[in-house]
Order: sequence, then C-alpha cells, then structure tokens
Amino acid sequence: MSQQSQNYTNHRRIHPLFHVLLTLLTAGLFISAVVELARSLKAGNQVFPAVLFLIISIMFIVIFLVVRSYPLKAQDRAIRAEENLRHYVLTQTLLDPRLSVKQIVALRFATDEEFPALCKKAAADQLSPDAIKKSIQKWRTDNYRI
Repeated sequence: MSQQSQNYTNHRRIHPLFHVLLTLLTAGLFISAVVELARSLKAGNQVFPAVLFLIISIMFIVIFLVVRSYPLKAQDRAIRAEENLRHYVLTQTLLDPRLSVKQIVALRFATDEEFPALCKKAAADQLSPDAIKKSIQKWRTDNYRI
C-alpha cells in the first residue's frame, strides 16, 4: 500500500495469516471440539477427552483474542502520544481531553492542515471514529498499524 495513496475505502489492513488463516483454524478447532463432545455424549463414550478438547479450544480462542488486543492497545497508546505531540506542535495546546482514544486513532489520518480543526469538531460534536475518517479531505498515510 505504500505506492498507493491511502483513503477511507482502502485504509483497513488485513494480515492474512492472522485475520484469515488463524481465525479459520481457531473456529475449526472450536467447532470440532463441540462436535466431538456431542458425539461422545450421544455414543455414551468417555466424555472427559472431549471436554478437555473443548477446554483447549476455548483456551485458543482466549489466546487468539488477547494476542490481538494487547498490541492494539500498545499501538493506541503510541498513536495517542504521537497525535498529542503533533497537536501541541501545531497549536501549542494538548488534545481536548474529551477525545476518546478511538477518535484520536481515527484523527491520525488527517493532514496537518486539517488536523486541529477536525480535532475541535470531533470533540465538540463527539464524532464517531468512522465519521472522523469520512470527514478527512486529504489523507495522511499510515502503513504501520494493522
């Protein structure tokens, strides 16, 4: 995407190994565990191995969600700090405390020219992150966050 300019329609990034392959494998593991537990219960077989299989699949789901959420939180903190510094450099004031982290993450796509005014509007009107992105006239590319 570094060759192509970024905009509202193409700014989302997907990591195929995580978003596709690992999601499908995790879902398949969970479905298999539920099917195996149902088969064991119906056949009157020992249920313990099937329950363990289900517990392991639930553990993978939890790990899958945590593995995604922790780096995003770290990225959000970095973006908040970067955008607060950028706002300070441009306006000599810190970002409005009414802005949520999600709003600030959306504001990072605004160019320096429209960033301060869009920050004010986002805080005053409590714009959603999606509305903020749609309001941006000229996008500043961010190819680092997935």
